[in-house]
Amino acid sequence: MSAAQTGLLAGLVLGLAATSGFTAFLVTLAVGVIGLVVGRVLDGELDLGDLLGRGRDK
Repeated sequence: MSAAQTGLLAGLVLGLAATSGFTAFLVTLAVGVIGLVVGRVLDGELDLGDLLGRGRDK
């Protein structure tokens, strides 16, 4: 299991544990996306500089 998959799974589990009520789906989705992005950064598949508009060549 890659770091991205682990991050997504951890984010989804934490989101489910922290929520209750009508907004549970949206909060879980947001936390899952955050976990996925963190996992991809740790895997080296995503560069935060590219994501934020700052390339490495500057």
